[in-house]
Amino acid sequence: MYYDVIMAGFGGQGIQIISQIVAVAAIKKGLGVTYLPSYGVEKRGGRTNVTLVVSDEEIGSMVTNTPLSIIAMDTIALEKYQPMVAPGGLVIANTSLIPEDLLSRTDVKNLPLRCNEEAIALGSAKVANMIALGAFIERAHFLDLADVEGVMEEVVPERLKKTIPGNLKAIRRGMDLAANGKA
Repeated sequence: MYYDVIMAGFGGQGIQIISQIVAVAAIKKGLGVTYLPSYGVEKRGGRTNVTLVVSDEEIGSMVTNTPLSIIAMDTIALEKYQPMVAPGGLVIANTSLIPEDLLSRTDVKNLPLRCNEEAIALGSAKVANMIALGAFIERAHFLDLADVEGVMEEVVPERLKKTIPGNLKAIRRGMDLAANGKA
């Protein structure tokens, strides 16, 4: 089993936390993981991305030029990483901030999600990242909800522990959307 993904957006969108959840859950499941975060020096607003490689065999490189999927939370992320996705791969796009017509590749599975609106409907705009994470879990098939639930207490900072139930609700919503989506 081998899977690589680039998760990208701007600081404050929760890219780093969802990537940490995936990385820790995969490690706890006994898989090998490389985790390569990149973010601007700003606390919020700077560009941020994470490249994750997950495998049940030795990982040769933490860099990928043709990821199997991307999570793009804004237009800049989509424009930068969409061309790199391997044919047949998956593009999860937050169409709350990305015009859907920018999902231009026909050789990949496009999953447009209105993450911001879905998050607001659940009661907190801050869980848009968890909507995207749920969709990713549903489509990537190497983790399940129980894997993610099992690491939330470990990954979520102490000051944010009270958000875990809402985060899990948003992850479930993202999984439902992806299960019923077109891609």
